[in-house]
Amino acid sequence: MRLSKRDRQKQLQAALEREPFLTDEEMAGRFGVSIQTIRLDRMELGIPELRERIKHMAERNVRSLHPEEVIGEVTELRLDQGGQSVLTILEEHVFARTRIARGHHLFAQANSLAVAVVDSEVVLTATASIRFVRPVHLGEQCIAKAVVVKETPHRTQVDVQTRVGDETVFQGVFDVYRSKEDQYAHRF
Repeated sequence: MRLSKRDRQKQLQAALEREPFLTDEEMAGRFGVSIQTIRLDRMELGIPELRERIKHMAERNVRSLHPEEVIGEVTELRLDQGGQSVLTILEEHVFARTRIARGHHLFAQANSLAVAVVDSEVVLTATASIRFVRPVHLGEQCIAKAVVVKETPHRTQVDVQTRVGDETVFQGVFDVYRSKEDQYAHRF
């Protein structure tokens, strides 16, 4: 039995509060309506599209960095668990002659994601063990996935793997130092 528009919108709003990363397609499947109906419901309720919800969530929840300091676009974030970011390699990221991405951009994407997933005001990279697996070319989309694998009182180990399609292009293990909010405030 189909829900009334009012009931569907109530349930839609509740579902997005529980699971903010649901796509319009997933919601359409859950409610047995078209994607366009979901989009209209979201518009009526003032709920932004997925990309805007992710951006807003990252702005609210990333404590260690300003959102503009994260290299790439954060598409998933679970503090102290893991996250994901996407970086499309553009002209400014590549060597002019070879059209291959400069390594520091891949490192920056992975490192900033590793820092962003840690729920602390001050997060600094202590050590990083990295490996570039293959060159990345102009136009390729790099998807970095971070997973928190170990925590001690002041350190967090974050593994990051960056892929282009099904192929791993970068791997890194980041040991990041985290501190209490105001411990370093007087030094800067």
